[in-house]
Amino acid sequence: MVADKSYPTSAEAKDILLKEYPVKTARKRAKGIILNDPEMPPEVAANTRTIPGIITQRGCTYAGCKGVVLGPTRDILNLVHGPIGCSFYAWLTRRNQTRPTGPEEDNFIPYCLSTDMAESEIIFGGEKKLAQAIREAYAAFKPKAIGVFSTCPVGLIGDDVHTVARQMSAELGINIFGFSCEGYKGVSQSAGHHIANNQLMKHVVGKSDTVKEGKYRINMLGEYNIGGDAFVIEDLLERCGITLQASFSGNSTYDQFASAQNADLNVVMCHRSINYVADMLDKKYGIPWFKVNFIGAHSTAKSLRKIAEYFKSPELSERVEKVIAEEMEAVNAVIAEVRPRTEGKTAMLFVGGSRAHHYQDLFKELGMTTLAAGYEFAHRDDYEGRRVIPDIKVDADSRNIEELDIKADPELYRPRKSEAEMQAFAAEGFEFKDYTGMMPEMDKDTLVIDDISHAEAHRLVEMYHPSVFCAGIKEKYVIQKMGIPLKQLHSYDYGGPYAGFKGAINYYRDIDRITNMRIWERVKAPWQKNPELKASYGK
Repeated sequence: MVADKSYPTSAEAKDILLKEYPVKTARKRAKGIILNDPEMPPEVAANTRTIPGIITQRGCTYAGCKGVVLGPTRDILNLVHGPIGCSFYAWLTRRNQTRPTGPEEDNFIPYCLSTDMAESEIIFGGEKKLAQAIREAYAAFKPKAIGVFSTCPVGLIGDDVHTVARQMSAELGINIFGFSCEGYKGVSQSAGHHIANNQLMKHVVGKSDTVKEGKYRINMLGEYNIGGDAFVIEDLLERCGITLQASFSGNSTYDQFASAQNADLNVVMCHRSINYVADMLDKKYGIPWFKVNFIGAHSTAKSLRKIAEYFKSPELSERVEKVIAEEMEAVNAVIAEVRPRTEGKTAMLFVGGSRAHHYQDLFKELGMTTLAAGYEFAHRDDYEGRRVIPDIKVDADSRNIEELDIKADPELYRPRKSEAEMQAFAAEGFEFKDYTGMMPEMDKDTLVIDDISHAEAHRLVEMYHPSVFCAGIKEKYVIQKMGIPLKQLHSYDYGGPYAGFKGAINYYRDIDRITNMRIWERVKAPWQKNPELKASYGK
């Protein structure tokens, strides 16, 4: 925490946040509001149901499946089976960008397709309408594949999207697969990530034997090309001589997914949304994985070096070091310019399943302090590290999600490293499946808050007046009416890219502008100008 007498201590702040709630609710929320200890991170109550009545940041299972994992893929035609509102909500809201290789290549991202279920389908069933919608979509677009996404009403009335998908696949001769991603299926969008991962492994991965040219082939997992992030990373990899076999799923294609088994390494950006695929690719095809972070200049350099170290190639290491040196010259120049204006400022981050962690690196490079941070849809291992996975209890909500029984493929399983090589890596301290979580990298006693509510965010801003608050669209305007700038890290507002070295420079300049604008001092919220009604719970 920042040493400032005007701030309450973290313990005092926690008490103030909990005082707003009835006793039973406060007892539950206390498990999700933690004072950090980086040496031995305390247990966080994560991936638990939001308490009824609390306004949460979270999205639904459907949003995690269709909006996050499959949304950035340009040539799988996404068809939503449900009311039109669900389709509209997940249509281009995350600013996923893509870059077709030519005018002849399919790009369906701009389109919004829905069965537009109405009352008659809710009463009598919508499977016939779904089948006809698939026929019409195929006739109009002739896609390689169609994904069918279930929404809440579909699960409630019992429409079987998987049977319809199989029947239509046989009729049309293309790959059509369904996702049982009804919004209520899990406690947050995290369940949707898991469902999407499972279906891609069952229906797509391994269907193509295409091998891209290059000596160092990797899959990039958990990077979604928000604001063009993937373009920056792809450019870096190409300059280093690293071949991107497949991306899950920024700037991705069906053929990339289908040939992902031909990579020699998986690197994971967003641990929460995609670690399932990383584990399954390892078990089924023998492709090891480790965690990387391309947010922040120093983290980007560290990640590139680790990839080079994995391949044990002096040639690759030399190219990586050359690229890093070229890029860091510009990075250091901008830091020298900007940091005197950002040094000592403060930030709060409540977003995603990895971004609240990754973006702290950028703030450190600017000399800024993180006062509090937390995730919307994380599990305990995202906070405390993968060491706690054996201790996480599988609850009823988690059992709603299918667990695939993955075994080594009898024909395609090929360990990329021998047992002796893996032992040598271990002796060198080189770790695989290595995510240590967010909390070990945060200062002692910093507030860690899972699934922060609007009321808690409001109180935190009142107590600490951070220089910038990083969250999503739901929080944006409430926080800004309090005179605090909010930087969206789901869609970047109109900014970005923020990945890699060039992205870091963009972020430095954006945060410099945001935190040094005098306009925020003049903002007065409506409730600061006019009287408001107040109430309290009876004790």
